[in-house]
Amino acid sequence: MPESILVMQAIGLGLVVSLVFSETLGLAAGGMVVPGYIALMIHQPLRIIGTIIVALLTFFIVKVLSNYIFIYGRRRTVLIILVGFLIGAASREFFVITPSGLTIEFQAIGYIIPGLIANWMERQGVVQTITMMLVAGVLVRMLLMIFTGGEVIL
Repeated sequence: MPESILVMQAIGLGLVVSLVFSETLGLAAGGMVVPGYIALMIHQPLRIIGTIIVALLTFFIVKVLSNYIFIYGRRRTVLIILVGFLIGAASREFFVITPSGLTIEFQAIGYIIPGLIANWMERQGVVQTITMMLVAGVLVRMLLMIFTGGEVIL
């Protein structure tokens, strides 16, 4: 199956799963498109951990900044996504460790994913957001495997 179709299916399923979770449980999975991208990266758990680390750093930086400047509404959302973008870009450079030929990558997934996750961490809580994101990502991955007839997705 071509990669672009797989990404489209993952994002579409992620949107549906996010909507169902938000309507039934009242909790978001870190942004509407996040579960699809997490599902595509399930086979790279270090990248998921790196994304969570970047989202947490973003969350705490914006929390500290809010003590000194007014951050609310659209300004808050844009600032969170921007800080997540910058830390995520830095993760591509500094979160890659290469000890003795083995490459360990804690890079963030995507460019706006960490900011979307951090935004929901601030709205509904850190534990709730991470839990829903991981559950939704695994569910989307499982649905992708069912729809592709058990084909291994890398």
